[in-house]
Amino acid sequence: MLRLIPKKRTKEELNLIRFIMDNFGYRPKNLDFFWIALTHRSLDVNDESKTNERLEFLGDAILDAVVAELLFTKFPGNDEGYLTKLKSKVVNRKTLADIGERMNIRSQLKYVVTRQVNLPTLEGNAFEALIGAIFLDAGFDVSRKSIQNHVLRKHVDLNKLLEEEMDFKSRLIIWCQKKRLKFNFVSESERHIHGAWEYTVQITINDHVYGKAQGNSKKHAEQLAARETLKLLGEI
Repeated sequence: MLRLIPKKRTKEELNLIRFIMDNFGYRPKNLDFFWIALTHRSLDVNDESKTNERLEFLGDAILDAVVAELLFTKFPGNDEGYLTKLKSKVVNRKTLADIGERMNIRSQLKYVVTRQVNLPTLEGNAFEALIGAIFLDAGFDVSRKSIQNHVLRKHVDLNKLLEEEMDFKSRLIIWCQKKRLKFNFVSESERHIHGAWEYTVQITINDHVYGKAQGNSKKHAEQLAARETLKLLGEI
């Protein structure tokens, strides 16, 4: 029986395979997808299908779906607006450019250096294109595992993003619950002054007085009082 001898990989091919495995935890099969993902249109390639813009479009959709699914599962008690805001922090241009830079995608990228070229943006776009390449090479399930287990775990601190997105009252409540402290939001007064309402809220923790604030609604006053309390506690 005739046995085909596997084609020996070139040094450049081996370098690309190692790069994809190190950064995405995936061993590519069809390298053509990945060469295209790393080819910018500034090279003036005659065939536009050989540059990474179409793969970037595809990768953007895959990344969006995976992150949406992850947040939907991780935060079952939060509404659509909250999940949308949190997702936008994970997949925005700056975050993707930062991921591309940390991966050092520029070391693999094929582009022409000009004044108009914004390298971090190119890296962010190429990162999405590489996600698209993995999808074409192995399908959605493999893409999902790569994004969740390698990309997000290494490069995105969801807890930090959650803390940034969380309002002051929620942050204070969680802080008190973690330390098993008794806390209260005490409405001290509601006054109608010059045609507008003013609410005063005082916060106590273990019966000790902390932040106090006024606002044009009870909710607003609670947020301001919580922010003042977090400042006093040295948490912000």
